[in-house]
Amino acid sequence: MTMSSSRHASIRAESESPASQASSVLSTLNSDGSRRWMKPRPSDGRFVRARRAVAWLLIVVFTVIPYIKVGGAPLLLLDIPTRRFTVFGVTFLPYDTLLLALLMLSIFVTVFLVTSMLGRVWCGWGCPQTVYMEFVFRPIERFFDGVPGRAKRGSFVGSGGATFLKFVAYFLVACFLAHTFLAYFVGVERLLQWVTQSPLKHPTGFFVMALTTALMLFDFGFFREQVCLVACPYGRFQSVMFDRRSLIVTYDPKRGEPRGKGRKGDLSLNVLRGDCVDCGLCVATCPTGIDIRNGLQMECVHCAQCIDACDAVMTKLGKPRGLIRYGSQAQLAGEHPRVLRPRVVIYSSILAVLVTALVTLLVNRTAANVLVLRARGAPFVAVSETETGNNVRVKVTNRTTRTAEYSVSISGPEGAHLRADESAMVVDPVQSKELSVMLVVPNAAFERGRAEVTVTISGPDGFDERVPFRMVGPGSMHAAAKHDEHDEHVKEHSDDDH
Repeated sequence: MTMSSSRHASIRAESESPASQASSVLSTLNSDGSRRWMKPRPSDGRFVRARRAVAWLLIVVFTVIPYIKVGGAPLLLLDIPTRRFTVFGVTFLPYDTLLLALLMLSIFVTVFLVTSMLGRVWCGWGCPQTVYMEFVFRPIERFFDGVPGRAKRGSFVGSGGATFLKFVAYFLVACFLAHTFLAYFVGVERLLQWVTQSPLKHPTGFFVMALTTALMLFDFGFFREQVCLVACPYGRFQSVMFDRRSLIVTYDPKRGEPRGKGRKGDLSLNVLRGDCVDCGLCVATCPTGIDIRNGLQMECVHCAQCIDACDAVMTKLGKPRGLIRYGSQAQLAGEHPRVLRPRVVIYSSILAVLVTALVTLLVNRTAANVLVLRARGAPFVAVSETETGNNVRVKVTNRTTRTAEYSVSISGPEGAHLRADESAMVVDPVQSKELSVMLVVPNAAFERGRAEVTVTISGPDGFDERVPFRMVGPGSMHAAAKHDEHDEHVKEHSDDDH
């Protein structure tokens, strides 16, 4: 066996030892089963500075979106109690199940496509859990408790008073986050009423706000990175969304192993040392406590903090950066990069079909949704000796953001007309309203107890919806029976001829 092969065999034996396996069951557990609290050491570098800029931009966007209006409608409002969802100023109603399904499928396929190409870039750069944990709550914690790996500044840092003020700051930030989060579901107008009025006037709203604030405190004050490791399923999905060419945070074992304190070229313990000096900073700075040198792991959120830490060490040692870097398993194996591959092509094709269908349906969607429903009770009414009427309910849902008036008319056989106290109704924005009318046609218009008419609903901006409607009238049951009897008679004669 050569020196190189024996060296790699030794490395594999060390990584597969029982102690290594036991410690890698869960990075946030101690050997005795107790929780290992993560206090990652901050590492300055190009990636953390870029992530900080992106994080604060996302925080500003998250805060102002509920206040932005598009054509009088909120930019984003998920009103679950009324089942109305407004996305980019477009309101989806319960009738828009297909549109909502296409929208959700498009989002999911987009996640699959981005993950297959860029790995867990969402987890490390855009997820609210990561953004607020790493760039809001951890800085607050380091301000009051001190920075891990550095000497504490003064006697106040880390004291009981500092701990108390830390949780006060946590509470204030959690309140702000909870109220901003709820604005996406109840709207800023209703949220303002909840904040300014007495809790006795809106006990349910107050309970919702208090519960949401408590959940925010529990998440960022206690559960923290466990959300990514235990609660979020995305990390487990990555195994089916990644391939060998997906972008990941990776350690280069060919360059770094065998790791040690010696410099490359020095003889120590009969092996040549790699570039990794085993300083442990990549582990100390990891927010989930993993060792990236063990390869791709479910706990890795691709935050790139280990890259900044390793690059700083390599710079001090006069070695090239990139021992830990963004790359792919194919690149580590020396394969040529390929952007277009079956997984990417399939995801892109599916996404193109979904987006095309969604845009087509949105463009062709009418300004109002109309239903003409038969009223309960008798199927028809004798209006006079020569006319028969059908009671119907005309339901109109106004999809626009302004109040609109809709009128109802009838066309069909000669003499067809409406009988109603009102033939028009005013419908508020994104609301529904019903109008009860009677459709009346002459008895002579009925054929075998049926008459075909068209109910027309007209509205502003040239809206004109025509709904075919089949009226029933006198002789419908008798005519139907005679029709069936005639068919049976024709069938008997046909059988006799045969």
